[in-house]
Amino acid sequence: MPRNQQITFAASAVKDLEEILEWYAEQQVPDVGERLLGEVVSQVERLTDYPESGRIVPEFGVAHLREIVYPPFRIIYRLDDIRIRIVRVWRSERLLKMP
Repeated sequence: MPRNQQITFAASAVKDLEEILEWYAEQQVPDVGERLLGEVVSQVERLTDYPESGRIVPEFGVAHLREIVYPPFRIIYRLDDIRIRIVRVWRSERLLKMP
């Protein structure tokens, strides 16, 4: 797999991040939401150099669908030859639904 691949965010991941910020704002701790968002972005940025560093998502067991577990979140991403696509950012305890 080539190094320094482009990272993109699916609309579903962007929505997840917006909802995370909104939830923390509703809890009256928007600074916590902003800090966590920055930490999630830092975790994602490492993928440009180490795209296979995330574990294979246990619910699917396929090599191209991986995740970074960064409590309290699971950052789900898809690998292909030209990019890394962030598809979801969920709470760690949430399981993915099988099709």
